[in-house]
Amino acid sequence: MLTQKPEAVKAQGTGARPSGSTVVCYFEDAFVPLAEAKVGVMTHGFLYGTAVFEGIRAYWNAEQGQLYGLKLADHYRRLTQSTRVMLMDSPYTVDELVGLTVDLLRRNGFREDTYVRPSFYKSTEAIGVRLHNLESKFLVFAIPFGNYIDTEGGITAQTVSWRRNSDVSIPARSKIVGAYVNSAFAKSEAQLNGYDEAIVLTLDGHASEGSAENLFMVRDGVLITPPVTDDILEGITREALMELAEREMGLRVVERSIDRSELYVADEVLLCGTGAQVSPVISIDHRQIGTGRVGPIGGRLKDLYFEAVRGRSPAYSRWLTPIY
Repeated sequence: MLTQKPEAVKAQGTGARPSGSTVVCYFEDAFVPLAEAKVGVMTHGFLYGTAVFEGIRAYWNAEQGQLYGLKLADHYRRLTQSTRVMLMDSPYTVDELVGLTVDLLRRNGFREDTYVRPSFYKSTEAIGVRLHNLESKFLVFAIPFGNYIDTEGGITAQTVSWRRNSDVSIPARSKIVGAYVNSAFAKSEAQLNGYDEAIVLTLDGHASEGSAENLFMVRDGVLITPPVTDDILEGITREALMELAEREMGLRVVERSIDRSELYVADEVLLCGTGAQVSPVISIDHRQIGTGRVGPIGGRLKDLYFEAVRGRSPAYSRWLTPIY
């Protein structure tokens, strides 16, 4: 554990590997330079996508000189649940994983918004599709990271032809690496067709998620989001927005299935997630949503969220882990 703050790592938050040689990660039970963290080409997790992960944000508050890890314990509880689904054993408790992450961020000394990616992966080097009788290992790295999609002006979306993974095929409530090929198909279809983001339907035609974001819509002052039974990720940002909507705005929040055509007549539509944060949708399938601008509920929720995650709302300090 560091006793003083290191020099800040300077990088633009694009999601690409930082160029600085000082960036370290936790890999094979040790802190090592990120550039030296390698897995073999026969690693099962690489060959078959047999790995689980989390995406975690840490937010920089320049006025306070503080980096805040957002809902670290919640993310690691979900990661631990994902390991059970994938027949993995975690040698770490949730508190130990939180501690490793705090140590990692301190060692890197980031002074900007940061993305943390922990993962358990099947590390056995072997050909053969299975989950049992394979070793697993843990790694976590962190990189500077800005906006994944626009959070200010509103985005356009397409309901794509690809359908969401069903719980009877690849469980959506677990962040399974191989399942994100489904997200990649959806995202590329939407973007190659000129849209910013995808909206993915369930096999029976209900709105499930974005390509990697939870979905909300507003109708007649009610905030509505698909239930966990519509093959969604049980989102941590989703849960945070539901709390903010009820507690700070007095909104009624309803979890129920949403028809595709309901999105067209909604007053507002939002996508949210660790990467996406809070992103209002102003057009779907060439149909204007509401006024075609960021709506009052989405705009207010976005502002409340960013105030909370940057440590400016004392009521939500329980969401945050100060790093420095």
